[in-house]
Amino acid sequence: MKETMKACIYNKATGVHLADVPTPKLQKSTDAIVKVTLSTICGSDIHINNGVYPVEENLIIGHEFVGEVVEVGNDVGKFKVGDRVAVNCITTCGECYYCEHGFTNHCENGGWIFGYKIDGCQAEYVRVPYADNGMFLIPDNVKDESVLLVGDILSTGYFGAERGNIKEGDVVVVVGCGPVGMCAMACARLYNPSKIIAVDTVDYRLKTALDNGVCDVIVNSKNEDPIEVAKSLTNGRGADVAIECAGVPQTFDLSWQIVRPNGTVSILALYGESVDLPLNIMGGKNLTIRSGWVDSIHMQKLIDYIVEGKLNVEFLLTHRAPLNDILKGYDVFGNKKDGCIKWVVTPYEE
Repeated sequence: MKETMKACIYNKATGVHLADVPTPKLQKSTDAIVKVTLSTICGSDIHINNGVYPVEENLIIGHEFVGEVVEVGNDVGKFKVGDRVAVNCITTCGECYYCEHGFTNHCENGGWIFGYKIDGCQAEYVRVPYADNGMFLIPDNVKDESVLLVGDILSTGYFGAERGNIKEGDVVVVVGCGPVGMCAMACARLYNPSKIIAVDTVDYRLKTALDNGVCDVIVNSKNEDPIEVAKSLTNGRGADVAIECAGVPQTFDLSWQIVRPNGTVSILALYGESVDLPLNIMGGKNLTIRSGWVDSIHMQKLIDYIVEGKLNVEFLLTHRAPLNDILKGYDVFGNKKDGCIKWVVTPYEE
C-alpha cells in the first residue's frame, strides 16, 4: 500500500474537504485494513458537517461501506486478504457486558465510532477494529451495490421495524421518507402488514417509495393530514405502528398522535434538539415507545434476505461518483437536490 491516500476529512473552519492523509496501519492484532470499493454519504455525515455532532479536527468521515481486505492482524481468524466484505458501522468487541447481551450499539469498546470517534470510510482505505466481529463476507454471486447499505441504514430500518412489533395485517406509518425511512418500509414488508403509509414533505421521495413498492399509500403532510388518512384506513382507530425517521419535534408529535391506543411508536431518527414528552396527553393512550439507533446483530440475516431475493433496496442508490467529487455529493445529497436519495462514493480516480 502507498504511504498516503485521499480522504474526506472534517474541520470546523472549512467543514468537509478532500485531503492527503497517511494510509491506515494495523494497530491491534484484531484489526483489518480494507480497501474501500464503495461507500456512501449518510444523513449523520451531514449532521457532522453541519456541526450537530462534534468530532475531532481532521477526522475522516463516513461509516457505510464495502471493500476488499488487504491486510489482517494475527488474531483475525475469519477473513483473509482478498475477501470481499460488508462492514458494520457498529464496532463490536464481543466481550463487554453489552456485546454479551446483544446490545452491540452500546459496546464499551466500540459502538458507532467509524467517522465519529475514529477515522471512517470516505477514503481509499480504512482500519476495521475487531474485524472478526464487524465484517461479513459478500457472496461471490452478489454485487457490492446489493449489500452496500447493509452495514448501516438497512440494519437501521430492520431494527426499527423489529422494535415496532409489527403483526401480520397491521397498518404501519413511516414518518420520514428518506433513505432510512425507505429501508424501514422495505423491512416492515417482511412482517406482512396490510398497509404501509409513507409520510413526508418531499414529493420525489414519496414517489420513489411508491414506485418501488415499499409503501402502499403516500401522504405529503403539507397538503393533507396524515392522521386523518391513517384513521380512514383503520375504521377511525389510527395506525397500529409508527416508525419515526425524520427527527424534528413535529414528526415526533405526529408519530405518537397517529397510532391507535395501545399502539407502538418506534423511533429511529437522530434528533438535533430535545422534544417534549407530553405524558399528560400521551399517558392515556397506553403506548409503547421504543427508541434507538442502528444495531449490528442482524447483518448476516439481512445479507441472507438479499441473497434470497426477500430484500432489495438498490433503487435507493440514485447518484454515483468517485471520491474526487465527494463535496458535490455533500451538496446534492445534503440539500435534497436532483432527486438524490443516496449518494454512492466510488474509489478515487488519479
